[in-house]
Amino acid sequence: MQFGMMDGYGMGYGMWIIGLIFWILIIIGLVLLIKYFWEGGGARRGEESALEILKKKYARGEISKEEFEEKKKDLL
Repeated sequence: MQFGMMDGYGMGYGMWIIGLIFWILIIIGLVLLIKYFWEGGGARRGEESALEILKKKYARGEISKEEFEEKKKDLL
């Protein structure tokens, strides 16, 4: 008896392995996607630090140099 690819043995194991790899990749992708959204995603990238806000206020003239230096020391 000859075993070829058409009898189900050759293709069966290959397809099983490909299917397993496919589902592993799907699960990893879902875990990474959930982690991304759980941690806030891209929302944090747009936030400014307190020092950046302080620098902008000083640049606009809303606070004096002395006030800027004092608040900068508090932040650092």
